[in-house]
Amino acid sequence: MADPSSYRPKPGQIPDSPGVYKFRDEHGRVIYVGKAKSLRQRLANYFQDLAGLHPRTRTMVTTAASVEWTVVSTEVEALQLEYSWIKEFDPRFNVKYRDDKSYPYLAVTLNEEFPRVQVMRGAKKKGVRYFGPYGHAWAIRETVDLMLRVFPVRTCSAGVFKRSAQIGRPCLLGYIGKCSAPCVGRISPEEHRELAEDFCDFMTGRTGAYLRRLERAMQDAAEEMEYERAARLRDDIGALKRAMEKSAVVLADATDADLIAVAEDELEAAVQIFHVRGGRVRGQRGWVTDKVEAVTTAGLVEHALQQLYGEERGDAVPKEVLVPALPELVEPVQQWLSERRGSQVSLRIPQRGDKKDLMATVGRNAQQALALHKTKRASDLTTRSRALEEIAEALGLDAVPLRIECFDISHLQGDDVVASMVVFEDGLARKSEYRRFQIKGFEGQDDVRSMHEVIGRRFKRYLQEKQKSGEWTEEPAAPAGGDGEAGAAERAEAASPEPDPMAGHPTDEEGRPKRFAYPPQLVVVDGGAPQVAAARRALDELGIDDVAVCGLAKRLEEVWLPEEDDPVVLPRSSEGLYLLQRVRDEAHRFAIRYQRTKRGKRLKSSPLDAVAGLGESRRQALLKHFGSLKKLRAATVDELCEVPGVGRKTAESVLASLAGATPAGPAVNTATGEIIEDDGAAPAALSSERGRDR
Repeated sequence: MADPSSYRPKPGQIPDSPGVYKFRDEHGRVIYVGKAKSLRQRLANYFQDLAGLHPRTRTMVTTAASVEWTVVSTEVEALQLEYSWIKEFDPRFNVKYRDDKSYPYLAVTLNEEFPRVQVMRGAKKKGVRYFGPYGHAWAIRETVDLMLRVFPVRTCSAGVFKRSAQIGRPCLLGYIGKCSAPCVGRISPEEHRELAEDFCDFMTGRTGAYLRRLERAMQDAAEEMEYERAARLRDDIGALKRAMEKSAVVLADATDADLIAVAEDELEAAVQIFHVRGGRVRGQRGWVTDKVEAVTTAGLVEHALQQLYGEERGDAVPKEVLVPALPELVEPVQQWLSERRGSQVSLRIPQRGDKKDLMATVGRNAQQALALHKTKRASDLTTRSRALEEIAEALGLDAVPLRIECFDISHLQGDDVVASMVVFEDGLARKSEYRRFQIKGFEGQDDVRSMHEVIGRRFKRYLQEKQKSGEWTEEPAAPAGGDGEAGAAERAEAASPEPDPMAGHPTDEEGRPKRFAYPPQLVVVDGGAPQVAAARRALDELGIDDVAVCGLAKRLEEVWLPEEDDPVVLPRSSEGLYLLQRVRDEAHRFAIRYQRTKRGKRLKSSPLDAVAGLGESRRQALLKHFGSLKKLRAATVDELCEVPGVGRKTAESVLASLAGATPAGPAVNTATGEIIEDDGAAPAALSSERGRDR
């Protein structure tokens, strides 16, 4: 009997999105397949106290040895994919979901004189059109109920149909307009069959032309002032659109295709493949690979095709192969696939429709696979140790850098210049140690000067903290303020069972490490040789020679060292480069977050707000034209009039308002009352950033 905690996924690994999951036993056999609106919440239910589980569930989780999942877009997709996997793997613990029968289909009996729409199970019959399968019969009935408003096909049994024909009165559906009542001759057999065939065409996906025809009829009725008929057609269109909600996992009946998606970053790539046969997802596979060479998405696709079909039998190559990017040499690859299959193979990028939707689903699974791989890689102690050793060897350090600090500068065209400091200890982010800086000494796009300033300020504080502890007797410490305390949520996020490297260094009255009391073994700056030289110069000016400095340039991921003409190039598969990249990206994200916050506050409280008659558009035009309030204050009335929409009277009001506006005072910590002059503590919430500001 296995212990479920031995294979329980770690917190944060399971996505909070719809999907389908599989439990496997120790031999790799699938023993249970389920679906969920939220994979995270559903899987958490299986890993609670065994005494609280249903006996069957308890037996299943103790028999299983692993769990895996696939992310989908909607619950409908999850329903369809769950069926595909249950039919494929026949899991022993899924018996109760079979309803003691096979899965239900929506069937149209075209082999009868008056075709009937009904729910069917069991073996398929000749002359009957089948749609589905569906997970539940009620799902079919809901779809049919919506469709009968537009396609009033017969749904009654043979007995009811015969009885209505004998008495000359239709059933209830005939009276309420959801049946064309062929039993009493309201419609001929030919017309009723045509109606049933339209129903089948709509269910197979040929919906656009029919909906456009209904919309034109609705517009014509409205123009002719037949508003009741137009309203009825409007309701019919709405009913059809609701019925059109179908799974992107299900394609046309005869579709045989493989869909390949790629998720990648600078160092790694994840490939996911969905095998579609007969319009159904029949299989899924994928892998994560290191990018040991500089390769594009097209190159990754070509490698995936080679690995996927290189040793497969010819009948394993489908008619269509859908990819996110075409190989550079499309024709040779397509010819190679066609030769392996023995007939023509289409290699293309899906542009619209269900295939594009399904490709998006495959892409989400690739992103999830890459994120899961990164989570496992970052949390592995052996991998982190190897990364630190590789960094020490590449940079020529005497010991591994247990504490790494990374600095980045962010601004918007020279305004609101800020800097960030992030800390990684033992290869893991220590977010309670993050700091942020305002660069106030100058304006402009001078990242080198900004980097020199922020490095100098950070290590001046380090020397001051050591002086306070009695270890130094040099210049007096600057007044405290500006660092603040990290929030409780961030302390919890940064908690780690590893030994605390701050031990033995100055602490406050409550035993916590002082703000800048602990020096790093390595300082990483976001940039190349100029930024590295500025950082080294700042440390030399303070007499600090036991802290190593390097820079990581974004373009080619090169590592720069002080006073070196050539960069250190780490292999693409290097764990050390992967760690440096994560540190650099985190500093970049944190700097942009702070810069956007400052920019938002500045735009919300501008002296231009007080100018009467000056709207938002002209305020933005003025700021865009001059670049900053400082330059706007220095402008003349004539220069302001050059801005479109600004007249002389408005220009005079703007200058008068700016002349009377007092500069903004220092920020105040509302919790402590201290004036924030230099540095700010990291906020409690650290959310991911989108976009690039620089």
